[in-house]
Amino acid sequence: MNTTSTQEAVTRAQRWALALASVASFMVVLDLLVVATALSTIRHDLGASIGQLEWTINAYTLAFAVLLMTAAAVGDRFGRRRVFVIGLGVGAAMVMPLALALLNAAVPPQRRGWAMGIFGAVTALAVVVGPVLGGAITQGIAWQWIFWLNVPIGLLTIPLALRRLEESYGPRAALDLPGVALGTAAALGLVWGLVRGSSAGWASPEVVGALAAGAAAAVAFTGWELRARAPMLPMRLFAIRGFSAGNVAVFMMNASVTGVVFFMAQFLQVGLGQDPLGAGLRLLPWGVAPLLIAPRAGRLADRIGERPLVVSGMLLLAAGFAWIGVIAGPGLAYPAMLAPMIISSAGIGLAIPAVTRAVVGSVPSGDIGKASGSFSMMRQLGSAFGVAILAAVFASAGGYTSAAAFSAGFAPALAAATGLALAGTLAGLALPGRPQDAQAEQAATAHPARTGDTVAAGR
Repeated sequence: MNTTSTQEAVTRAQRWALALASVASFMVVLDLLVVATALSTIRHDLGASIGQLEWTINAYTLAFAVLLMTAAAVGDRFGRRRVFVIGLGVGAAMVMPLALALLNAAVPPQRRGWAMGIFGAVTALAVVVGPVLGGAITQGIAWQWIFWLNVPIGLLTIPLALRRLEESYGPRAALDLPGVALGTAAALGLVWGLVRGSSAGWASPEVVGALAAGAAAAVAFTGWELRARAPMLPMRLFAIRGFSAGNVAVFMMNASVTGVVFFMAQFLQVGLGQDPLGAGLRLLPWGVAPLLIAPRAGRLADRIGERPLVVSGMLLLAAGFAWIGVIAGPGLAYPAMLAPMIISSAGIGLAIPAVTRAVVGSVPSGDIGKASGSFSMMRQLGSAFGVAILAAVFASAGGYTSAAAFSAGFAPALAAATGLALAGTLAGLALPGRPQDAQAEQAATAHPARTGDTVAAGR
């Protein structure tokens, strides 16, 4: 094969990896967003309380989160493409971390910001179409049908992934089963306590016991990972600022955004009297700015580093959410919401590709699978945490009895989301200031026994 055709083949492989990883991310986000505009109808049909509505989101999110690191480890050992394809037919926990790992294995470091920008833009497309599809299906057919949306997408993606993706592996190591058990127990205990706090009472034995057990399991998980021969999540990675600060930033960002999405779609219906489709259409501005900004932000991150983009993005997110919280009320005119919605969505578009690049791109190549699993897990745990925190704040000040009662709880919930976004800003300030700083940390933290990813058709 001549040089030109070889270069074209490499470029084609990178593009297929980017396209299929982006479709996978689209599917995962679509799962969450189609539910948002159906929540009010689900509450009405099933007579659900705020706590039960939380579980509509968090039952999926929690199961997803606790399996992500396990799926990443299985992919490293048995083949990322193989596990990715299985996940397209079985479950999202096998899809998201493997999509990121496959993408980062295919794309060279100097182009990862560009790739993450496009990856983020396609993900933002789910933000655009998800609420509209959810509203249209809920209003036109029945809300139960929203859970079938991803089936045809997955069936079309599986053969393409088998034909177009190259297999890749992480370092061969035994599965860290104690780490899996302790990590699962930590996530389950902490999120269970947060979700049940507002309904069971924060001082109840159930909530206190769940939070205490989750915290104890988290401490035990850390201790085990420090001495395990083949840890699921090597603690040395936290010495890399891009990895540690980026994980905190994405946790806070997802907590803020998912919590607001949970309530915004309901505010448009309960507070402003929109039907499900009308609410979905009015959420469209939230997805347009990331769709336009993310590719450019990704390329910019390759040149100037992630910190300026993450910090400015999180500040825009906080400003937009604070603005909505100040003006929210039962008589609010929809045009008054457009500016803060666009500001907050611009913040998402700036921050998402940069924080993804910071976490997954900052680790040695042999740890890409573990970093992808960690990043995906922190996103999902952040989502569960955000919904739980905002729901607790909402329940303390408002309810569903009237538009005024809902607005009374919605405004404080937006204030809590603003605080979470500001916490993410502080985490963003801890990121490396320049790309060369991140590269130096990555080289200094590289494990001498790791030889990197092996990319081949088989092993």
